[in-house]
Amino acid sequence: MTREAVLPSGRWHPVEAAIWIVPVACFFLFPGYRVLGSQVFITALFALSLDLVLGYAGILTLGHAAFFGIGAYTAGLLALHGWGEPLSGLLAATAIAALAGFLVSILVVRGEDLARLMVTLGLGLLLYEGANRAASITGGVDGLSGVTMGKLFGAFSFDLAGNTAYVYSLVVLFLVFAFARRLVASPFGLSLRGIRENRARMPAIGAPVRRRLVAAFTLGAALAGTAGALLAQTTQFVGLDTLGFNRSADVLVMLVLGGTGRLYGALVGTAVFMLAQDYLAGINPVYWQFWLGLLLVVFVFVAHGGILGAADAIRARFRRGR
Repeated sequence: MTREAVLPSGRWHPVEAAIWIVPVACFFLFPGYRVLGSQVFITALFALSLDLVLGYAGILTLGHAAFFGIGAYTAGLLALHGWGEPLSGLLAATAIAALAGFLVSILVVRGEDLARLMVTLGLGLLLYEGANRAASITGGVDGLSGVTMGKLFGAFSFDLAGNTAYVYSLVVLFLVFAFARRLVASPFGLSLRGIRENRARMPAIGAPVRRRLVAAFTLGAALAGTAGALLAQTTQFVGLDTLGFNRSADVLVMLVLGGTGRLYGALVGTAVFMLAQDYLAGINPVYWQFWLGLLLVVFVFVAHGGILGAADAIRARFRRGR
C-alpha cells in the first residue's frame, strides 16, 4: 500500500511522544546549545508552514520567505515602537502575514506550477527591494536594531543564554504542529491531498478547488509569519535576510531533505540540515558548504522521499522480510 493510500489518523503514537521528548531532554543535557536549539525550532516552524503549501496543497513557491519577513518586521516594528509584549506581537504578526498571504494567493492559485514559481519569486524580490529602499522604516541593509522585547508573561526575559527563547520557541512549535496535524487529518486536509494528486477530478466530487488552495496558501503564510515573529522576538533584531531568496531556498532544501507531505519531515529535515551545518562549519569554517552539498547530493540519490521516505522504505522491506 502506498503512503498516499493510507488515511491519516488523529491518534498520537508512542514514537511521536519520543520525538517531542528529545528537545525537552536536550534543554537539560546541552545547555550551551539552547540558542541554536531555538533557531532550529523557529526554522522547523517555517519549514512546516511550507509543507502545508507545497507538500499538501501542491503549490510550488520560491518566495515563501516574504511572509517570514513580514512577520519578523511586524513584530520588530511593534516592539521598536513600544509594543514589546511577546504573545500579542506574535498574534499581530501572524494576522498581518495571513492577510498578505490571502492577497498573494489570489494571483498564485490562478496559474500553474511555472507561473506560481515566477509570481512568488517576483513578489519576494519586490518585497525585499521595497524593504531595502524603505530604510527609514526597516533599517535597510543595516537591519532593524533597537528592538526590545518585554518579559514573557511578565516574568521571563529573553536572555543571552537562550533559555526563554528555547522554551518559548519549542512550545509555539508544538502547538502549531498539533494544530497542523489535526488539520491534515480533517476533511479539509484530505481534500488538499486530492487536489495535489489530481486537481482536475476534485470538482467532480464537489470540492471547491480554488477556495481550498487560497485557504491553504493563506494558512501557510500565517504560520511563516509566526516563525518570522519568533525570530525577531528571540534575537531582538530583524535583517533584510529574513526576506531574501536564500531563506526560501534553504527551507525548501530542508523540507525536501526530511520529506514533503509528512509534517514530521519538516522537523527532521530542519534538524539534520542545521545541526550538520553547525558541525561542519565548526570542523572547517571555509569549506563546510562543500561537505554539506555533498551530504545533500547523497541523500537525494539514496533517500528517495527524504529521510522519512527512506525510513518508510526500510521498514516496509523489513516487514516483507519477516
